[in-house]
Amino acid sequence: MAILRVNVAVNAIRVVEKVTNESLNQSILDLKPQHQSNNNNPIVYPTRVEQISWKPRAFVYRGFLTEEECEHVISIAKSELKRSAVADSGSGESTVSEVRTSSGMFIPKGKDAIISRIEDKIAAWTFLPKENGEDMQVLRYEPGEKYDPHFDFFQDKVNIVRGGHRVATVLMYLTDVSKGGETVFPSAEEDTHRRISSIIKDDTLSDCAKRGTAVKPKRGDALLFFSFTTQAKPDTRSLHAGCPVIEGEKWSVTKWIHVESFDKPRQSSDNCVDQNPRCGEWAAYGECNNNPIYMLGSPDLPGACRKSCKVC
Repeated sequence: MAILRVNVAVNAIRVVEKVTNESLNQSILDLKPQHQSNNNNPIVYPTRVEQISWKPRAFVYRGFLTEEECEHVISIAKSELKRSAVADSGSGESTVSEVRTSSGMFIPKGKDAIISRIEDKIAAWTFLPKENGEDMQVLRYEPGEKYDPHFDFFQDKVNIVRGGHRVATVLMYLTDVSKGGETVFPSAEEDTHRRISSIIKDDTLSDCAKRGTAVKPKRGDALLFFSFTTQAKPDTRSLHAGCPVIEGEKWSVTKWIHVESFDKPRQSSDNCVDQNPRCGEWAAYGECNNNPIYMLGSPDLPGACRKSCKVC
């Protein structure tokens, strides 16, 4: 009887070991950089996301893009690069400026399956609709090239007509950079009680990057930051810059996301209509007072729920 009990115990241990090993192997597989499920829905891994600032709200996603995706975007852009421009703060027109010395081009939405997959991942991570995003802009910075401190939200009346303000930016790094080329937030509020990331404490940061909270360009990583506060007001702490590249070459691709659809024109302010079918529900919850910029609008841009808020 004793021998029988021993054999049963040994067999039980073997079963447990087998199950444990299989579970461990599956866990290892789960940690591999897979962003696509079997039904082609994008998968986002929260454990890869690190908050680097709360004012402004900024987050880094490690390994957001695959090697294939990085190479594909670069291959599309290489032959079509032109000198980058900036939006004039008065007229809203694009103009060449020494503020921004990179070269760039835009990739149309849905250009191919890989570009569509990247756009799906961006929408899944940000919880913002694909239709609210602009075409992705690819940028190349050679040694000495940079982008001086600037905001991504607009300060003119022209660019906000389509889709309203830019509310969020996803900046994806396509290459590593030997030295320089960091993205820095010089006005970011540092929280001394928060665990300081190694990317902020990195001794290899350039002098430019040491002027604020900074992110080093690393192939495949993505930076998400919001240009508006949680009170729907422009966040002046979202001021950011692309530090000069000192050694190497920097490639990146940017997706700007607006508060409304960038794909369809906004209805005329002369029509007293709601832009969203849930406007009535939101108005009943008091959002006309809590979120006036979106609901009612501003002198520069009418709100999305003017009818439900009874201002027209």
